[in-house]
Amino acid sequence: MGNGAKAQQKRERNAKDTKTAKSQLKVNEKAMNIQCQICKSTFLQTTKLPQLKEHAENKHANKDFADCFPNAPQ
Repeated sequence: MGNGAKAQQKRERNAKDTKTAKSQLKVNEKAMNIQCQICKSTFLQTTKLPQLKEHAENKHANKDFADCFPNAPQ
């Protein structure tokens, strides 16, 4: 048995042990439940209030924060 065959057997053994990675894309998509009412941009539920205020100031300077995010705490 040559080194090539041993290496191939080792790769096959290791391939059985590896687990496939699971994607977070669907989970993240469901967690995007904060939405700007003006431009309909979505944000993760873990987004903090200062980030939402920054969005409102940068994107919608002529609108009030409550117009963008009516359900967000002030």
